[in-house]
Amino acid sequence: MSSSSLNKTALSAGRRMRETLASRSITPFIGIYDVFSASIASRHFDSLFVGGFGFAASYYGLPDIGFIAWPDIVAFVQRVRTVLPEHNILVDIDDGYCDTEVACHVVSLLEASGASGVVIEDQKRPRRCGHFDGKQIMELEEYLDKLRTVLATRRELFVVARTDSSDPEDIAIRVKAFADAGADAVLVDGLKSFDTIRQLKALVDRPLCFNQIAGGKSPDCTLSELSEAGVSLAIYSTPCLFPVQTAIEDALTELKANDGSLAKSRIGVKDCTKILSENLVRRGSKCI
Repeated sequence: MSSSSLNKTALSAGRRMRETLASRSITPFIGIYDVFSASIASRHFDSLFVGGFGFAASYYGLPDIGFIAWPDIVAFVQRVRTVLPEHNILVDIDDGYCDTEVACHVVSLLEASGASGVVIEDQKRPRRCGHFDGKQIMELEEYLDKLRTVLATRRELFVVARTDSSDPEDIAIRVKAFADAGADAVLVDGLKSFDTIRQLKALVDRPLCFNQIAGGKSPDCTLSELSEAGVSLAIYSTPCLFPVQTAIEDALTELKANDGSLAKSRIGVKDCTKILSENLVRRGSKCI
């Protein structure tokens, strides 16, 4: 391991993420859904996102409407961190899994497991994906109590405070309150206009996040457009999950059409094993 890698590893994951954000105008966080997709994404980007949509789909085969259990998320982050020791890992923890006490416990476990940051939202249960309809919002003071306690619990973990409010006036009030409470960054999910981002940028002195999901409520945009609008963290929720759905459908359709022949497969056992072997090297294995 190089001296620069040793220096990076010596830093906490939260501090490394802060250094990354400070060195760039905007950082994309790529949504992963399992350790294999994380391994592929890590070849292209240094910042990853563990989102509810992808995790609920891959781990449970269910929509992102509140089924996720916190021990599953913590175990997943541990597995990702084991094979990717230097990447930034931002984790969506929904509402902190109900109670404030549970939220703080999860935050402590995730930080100890190597998470770089978390996103915690102000939705009531039953919750919904940020780009679904039917969301219910917590009273502001109730959420702020939880947020402040989480902030007091973490050590260097990066905390993104998220609102799912859709009312412009309420959004402004909440984002200002999140910043005043000490959140490291703020996220308004399901935004339909860049105008809101520009208004919020003028209102608070915290980094702004923007969450993109194909087919979601927010407009399609480039990193350059987001940066110009004032966004510092660009979350891509499902850039691994959705293409895999198409790829599997196409591969199996082709397999049937070719009478079960694998002759036209683009990826073979050596290609796949190369990625897995890279993970062994990163975790310091002596098995190869």
